[in-house]
Amino acid sequence: MKRSEAPRPGWYPDPAGGSRLRWWEGDDWSDRFRARPPDMRRVPEGQMTPGQGAWADQTGPGSLGSAAQQMGQQAGHYAQQYQQQLDSAQIVEQVRRAAREEAQRASQLFGQQARAATRNIAPLITEYTTRVGRVIRFLSVVAIIVLVLYVGFQIWAQQSLFDWVGDRIDSLTDDTAGALLGSPLRR
Repeated sequence: MKRSEAPRPGWYPDPAGGSRLRWWEGDDWSDRFRARPPDMRRVPEGQMTPGQGAWADQTGPGSLGSAAQQMGQQAGHYAQQYQQQLDSAQIVEQVRRAAREEAQRASQLFGQQARAATRNIAPLITEYTTRVGRVIRFLSVVAIIVLVLYVGFQIWAQQSLFDWVGDRIDSLTDDTAGALLGSPLRR
């Protein structure tokens, strides 16, 4: 709706319904209300003529009642548009609320299923991890023992080899030294 097409500010029948008047600010409804004047009466729906609003003046044309009638028609049109927007907003809010509730319900259901699955799987995990843990610990202990024995053997073997080689060198030098002492060149 264009601003130029909007009704002038004034008191109009409340678009939300009821028997009171509401102040139209020219572009939106205010929160100000008042009782309708006593010279206005409600016309039954079946007796309204095409140009007549829901409120009619008892005093005749050109009076406050006919002005209110014209304003009532315009306000009724705007009230209908407003009601459609309000209905749309309510529908959107209901859909949002339902979606939130459904998401929350699905989350709770998923959580329950996950907890149940965890309870069923936990003994299996514990059983296999303890078996695997025992095997790994046993193999680690065996590997450490074998490594210690291997290092000890290497140290013993090298020491024995060095002792043997040293003894051989000593015996060679002793034999050579004895032979050299008794040789004819030294005399």
